[in-house]
Amino acid sequence: MMLSRVEESFRCLKSELGMRPVFHRKDPRQEGHLFITVLAYHLLAAIQRRLKAKGIFHRWSTLRNRMATHMRATASITNQNGERIHIRQTGDPEPFHLDIYHVLGMPANPLRTKRIKRM
Repeated sequence: MMLSRVEESFRCLKSELGMRPVFHRKDPRQEGHLFITVLAYHLLAAIQRRLKAKGIFHRWSTLRNRMATHMRATASITNQNGERIHIRQTGDPEPFHLDIYHVLGMPANPLRTKRIKRM
């Protein structure tokens, strides 16, 4: 059972982080690539361990897909002075998102609304 979880996790990491295939010709680059892969896996395992301790037993692919629906959007407008204004805001989290954030000790909306002016 544990082996299948590890294999599934690595499949997700390979596709999401672009960890495969490895075309590095120099050993330090290959080692760096492998280090990042293993570091990402440890982070994934730590998140899953914390969730399981609180009774959340979803697969990593399920968590990733459901958490991906909590997004940050940017609206852009041009005012009468010709300035381009970008307003970036995080959407409201759903109950599922709130449960995950709470278990991981994260704020529901970690980023404030941001307004950027450009000429």
